[in-house]
Amino acid sequence: MKAQTTYLASKPHYEILDGLRGVAALMVILFHLFEAHAGGNHLTQIINHGYLAVDFFFMLSGFVIGYAYDDRWDRMTLGTFFKRRIIRLHPMVIMGSIVGAVFFYFQESSVCFPLIGETPVWMLLLLMLWGCTLLPLPLRWDVRGWTEMHPLNGPCWSLYYEYIANILYALFIRRFSKKALAVLVFLAACLTVYRGQTAPLGDMVGGWALTWEQQYVGFVRLLYPFFGGLLLSRLGWLIRVKKRAFWYCSLIIVCMLSVPRLGGEEHYWMNGLYESFCILFLFPLIVSMGAGGKVTGSRSTAICKFLGDISYPIYITHYPLVYVYTAWVCNTGASITDGIPYMVLVFVGAVTLAYVSLRLYDEPVRRWLTDRFLKRVKKS
Repeated sequence: MKAQTTYLASKPHYEILDGLRGVAALMVILFHLFEAHAGGNHLTQIINHGYLAVDFFFMLSGFVIGYAYDDRWDRMTLGTFFKRRIIRLHPMVIMGSIVGAVFFYFQESSVCFPLIGETPVWMLLLLMLWGCTLLPLPLRWDVRGWTEMHPLNGPCWSLYYEYIANILYALFIRRFSKKALAVLVFLAACLTVYRGQTAPLGDMVGGWALTWEQQYVGFVRLLYPFFGGLLLSRLGWLIRVKKRAFWYCSLIIVCMLSVPRLGGEEHYWMNGLYESFCILFLFPLIVSMGAGGKVTGSRSTAICKFLGDISYPIYITHYPLVYVYTAWVCNTGASITDGIPYMVLVFVGAVTLAYVSLRLYDEPVRRWLTDRFLKRVKKS
């Protein structure tokens, strides 16, 4: 008898969806860079709705989870599922925490971040190790002054909710019938519209702090996109686009996230309605077109692959660079025009850091972890 190594192989990726995740990640970088000049006023910010990229990520994740795992539970344990998800996501969580700690250490106190100078090295190291677990930090451990539950790397808040969604799916919602899941998605849609119409500033911003209000906002932002994406995967409602599906979807994403704030200070409900429309209808449309389309041409294929590969590393490592840029803007009062060369530098630096992290760290670590924890020896 000969020993044979087997494990649950990954299914083919939806190339266009991978590429669209990268497009949205690049828009997040631009949103955060322009946010540094907005002074907390989203009414006039350029790339005004860039934060909705997070909600789009949730829908992509729900769709992909359904595609990748719904038909595997007859031969896959809970332990195997969680191992696969941790191997896919957690190495870059650790890298993001380390990068955040390094940039924090070399950053000086500023108008934006007055608490940095009061943080001893031992506390910084402790926060870095804590950040590697992705567990949220209470407000009393806020060392930056922004009330973030991951103060060394703010965007980790969305990974925190992503983990929660994966746990809910594996323990409970994978067993839901299509009708039961549709009811859950409908209720989540109602909650999304309600939040859009009752939010103090008429937007979906929030979820990054360990307070009741912020946790509520985070769950509202998670539930419809993630489980709506899961339902979309189960229903198989795909829009077949024969040509240029990636480019059409990318254009929709860029335009949707760049729309100026609607309604001004007098009619916040208009902006809330727009954001609800994007989340409830435009996101499923984009995912359906992306999943139903095909990449044609070597150039489009290469672009989709590159963007898909670096999308997650970009999202999880770019913000420490943005912290530095934001501090510079706060200290100097630089205008957008003054900051353009530095914005380009940060943008290129974020993409470069993501690519290097991917090739030299994330991919080798995930390969090793897969060989170590997912492969099993089976006698034939």
